[in-house]
Amino acid sequence: MAIEMINPEILLRLVVAAVAGGLIGLERSAANKPAGLRTLMLVGMGASLFTIISTTSSMDDPIKMLAGIVTGIGFLGAGTIFRAEDNVRGLTTAASMWTVAAIGVAVGLGQYAITIAATVLVILILQLGRIEFLREH
Repeated sequence: MAIEMINPEILLRLVVAAVAGGLIGLERSAANKPAGLRTLMLVGMGASLFTIISTTSSMDDPIKMLAGIVTGIGFLGAGTIFRAEDNVRGLTTAASMWTVAAIGVAVGLGQYAITIAATVLVILILQLGRIEFLREH
């Protein structure tokens, strides 16, 4: 049985998805949030891998796989949200996970410009939270 060589473009997509998720994960880790570097790297790369598999295999309907990513990440993100008294925590972390999955899908489809733009925007948006926090305290 011969070992199949990996397509360099597919390997690049997986690496880019992991790096994009990692950059966002670094911001979350710096803010001491539960879904940090490794979690968001895996979310981005996993979404990219599912996208690559669904678009390069003989699946009848690759859109079903993409819908499964959205649903699955929504479920995973919901686990990061909790309510303590009158305070809800984890919404931004859940939204970050969901957005990193979308970035992973974009990478899986080979959309590098969208990936870069979205990653930069997410990091900027998350930084707004720090500015907001500093203004309140």
